Amino acid sequence: MSARGTFVSILAWPLKGLVRTILGPSLYQQVRVTFLGEQSGLGLDWRWANSLRRPHPIRRDFGWQAGQPIDRYYTEQHFLPACRADIRGRVLEIGDDRYTRQFGAEKVTVSEVLHLHPDTPGATICADLTKADHIPSDSFDCIILTFTLQFIFDVRAAIRTVARILNPGGVALLVFPGITQISRYDMDNWGEFWRFTSLSARRLFEEVFRPDDVTVTTYGNVLAATASLQGLISSELRREELDHWDRDYELVIGLRAVKR
Repeated sequence: MSARGTFVSILAWPLKGLVRTILGPSLYQQVRVTFLGEQSGLGLDWRWANSLRRPHPIRRDFGWQAGQPIDRYYTEQHFLPACRADIRGRVLEIGDDRYTRQFGAEKVTVSEVLHLHPDTPGATICADLTKADHIPSDSFDCIILTFTLQFIFDVRAAIRTVARILNPGGVALLVFPGITQISRYDMDNWGEFWRFTSLSARRLFEEVFRPDDVTVTTYGNVLAATASLQGLISSELRREELDHWDRDYELVIGLRAVKR
């Protein structure tokens, strides 16, 4: 290094120290990575600020008030669009009929909504999936069950009900949480019991469906999982960041089961 370069470097040290003091060490490192292209530091966008150095998430509501939660991105942009042809005929959805309408449209002849509480607006069937004997067998061409089984303790009984009420040739489409926070409202009101992996989801359904009729797909990576736990929304990550797949970070698990 020349004498002039050494002199400039010496002058830069106080400036760097001042900037570091103003921004704080975490944000300072992120600015270096984002704007200077340096490889050291957290490697995260400046919007994350100091959030990873505090014990509280950016948002506690999964991002619902801000936009589309990241787990719903995988559900609505990947899993259900890939299964669009299955959503047809008489369809049962849990909670509401949003996905039935969005992905089934004119292919759906009858739309039913199952809910635990009979006074729920829009519900057409009141039932507990673990003991729903009043629902006739072989009733539905498609059952959409997203982010539900984690709230059912007797998950095997619920899966048996799903298989029983499907028509022969019918399809069950399920989405499970892999890496996620607790839903405090659900935990306090009826309980949240399970987290799943692709293997546990497959094994549970293979107890009732033929193994060849069960297809499991996983979504996520460490960045998406971290962002989801912080309550960030899908628009706060780039598409290529969301769509990068890492088999060791199963943020969301999609399962398709066919009744033969």
